[in-house]
Amino acid sequence: MAKLETIDADGTVQQPSGVVQQPPSMVQQRPEMMRQQPPGMVHQQPDMMQELPEMMMQQPPGVVQQQPDMMQQPLGMTQQPPDMLDNLDLGVPWSTGLFDCFQHPRNAIMTAYLPCVTFGQIAEVLDEGEMNCALGSYIYLAMMPALCSHWLMGSKYRAKLRRKYHLVEAPFPDMVSHIFCPCCALAQEFRELYNGGLDPSLGWRRIAEQQMENPPPNQFMAR
Repeated sequence: MAKLETIDADGTVQQPSGVVQQPPSMVQQRPEMMRQQPPGMVHQQPDMMQELPEMMMQQPPGVVQQQPDMMQQPLGMTQQPPDMLDNLDLGVPWSTGLFDCFQHPRNAIMTAYLPCVTFGQIAEVLDEGEMNCALGSYIYLAMMPALCSHWLMGSKYRAKLRRKYHLVEAPFPDMVSHIFCPCCALAQEFRELYNGGLDPSLGWRRIAEQQMENPPPNQFMAR
């Protein structure tokens, strides 16, 4: 027996009790051409990264992203601390050897008999006139009888000369050179300054005057 629908006074159609009205199917309402995929086309999945909120994609303030270290050390190699690198024999070779004394014969004879004078000349140039030749010679001469401690001053100024010209500590350490070969070491240091354009026999005052008159090409006089 069929159940009849009732119509209210305002014209609203009421469904009989026990009948459930199904919602219209959204799939049936789509045109058939929208539901069918053309041949050869691959259905792309939605990009999950685009659906993330913008706040998830942005990096919080104050957080620095670390870049991958492109200069990673190979396996098996241990990085040395800076203080150990300073002790390596790195630098420019000397212009003359330790035993090439007679490349400057006059200084070789002077150093053989009066090493204190050669030291005074070297100290005056390296100190740029703060210590004159006479004072440097007296200090070196006074330290020679005192347990032969003149090598302390000699090795100190040899290291200062090496820092000035970035020279390698060779063929022996500074202290060893001035303990066993003090005259050869002083003569080598004298020749190094002489070959570098600073003649210690002239004294620092005359060297400074020459530099004022003929400055190097890469320098200029400030007013």
